[in-house]
Amino acid sequence: MSGKFTVAVAGATGAVGREMLKILEERRFPASTVKALASSRSAGTKLPFGDAELTVAELREDSFDGVDLALFSAGGGTSEKFAPHAVRSGCVVVDNSSAWRMDDRCPLVVPEVNAHALAGHRGIIADPNCSTIQMVLVLHPLRGIAPIRRVVVSSYQAVSGTGQKAVDELERQVRRMFNMEEPEVAVYPHRIAFNCLPHIDVFMENGYTKEEMKMTNETVKIMEDPTIRVTATTVRVPVFYAHSEALNVEFERPVSVAEARDALEKAEGVVVLDDPARNLYPMPKDAAGKDEVFVGRIRRDESCDTALNMWVVGDNIRKGAALNAVQIAECLVRDGLVRVADRRAFLR
Repeated sequence: MSGKFTVAVAGATGAVGREMLKILEERRFPASTVKALASSRSAGTKLPFGDAELTVAELREDSFDGVDLALFSAGGGTSEKFAPHAVRSGCVVVDNSSAWRMDDRCPLVVPEVNAHALAGHRGIIADPNCSTIQMVLVLHPLRGIAPIRRVVVSSYQAVSGTGQKAVDELERQVRRMFNMEEPEVAVYPHRIAFNCLPHIDVFMENGYTKEEMKMTNETVKIMEDPTIRVTATTVRVPVFYAHSEALNVEFERPVSVAEARDALEKAEGVVVLDDPARNLYPMPKDAAGKDEVFVGRIRRDESCDTALNMWVVGDNIRKGAALNAVQIAECLVRDGLVRVADRRAFLR
């Protein structure tokens, strides 16, 4: 990567924003200047960056003057308000919220899967949902073996996907229950400690949650294949970091376990951890803090000759959000796409 860029992180004080700053420094992103932006409540906060600190500035409409790239992790409403202003100033936005994912003007990108979609972008690139990212990283190499007909996914998602307030609440609830005290319930509709909630985001008219429909619709867009059928059940579990998923993948023809394992072992960003005889399989405690997505328990579906089952685990804050956004930015730099091809798309 050549050249130096001015980079802004919007929502820098949140868990994902802090991780974005950490990864920009770790990967030595070619930035001459990094700006940390957040709400007026957080303005003045000091955040670590390398051997120094960044002082958080208030996120404003004019915050992106002179900024080349902005990584947004500030929530959908904030992104809808400020991302178009960034684009009008000539800045390219990589947005981690759900606001732009299904917008036809915005590529929805996992670099290992569809980096080509960045060409001709109009200024805003969407970072997919965390649970979608780790799933398509596994589906992509598998469809190179045979076309995928259908995916049934059940997710087991960490509380960090809701934010730091959920992490804090799980910890408080566990402590109170060990002390034989009634736990406070504030973040979720029910207690999350020692419990599972089949309820992530709001329920839709079709009986699915918004999170489940994200996995369905985003997968089709990223993989550019409307023939793939996806059905999801998403569950919040009392784990701090890293989402787990049970995948059932049905192909157009029978695919052997050996074929699948070989394709996955060669896939970028995927690590096969699959030796049940040695109790070796992916777990959240091992995936937390890692860049890769881990897959194991690869086996035939005994009820369907053309399907395989597998277990997938990935860090939802890192690869599921911050790292994927930074990788998109790296692709933009690598391919000379740090520019707005058609700024008119977001003029309102």
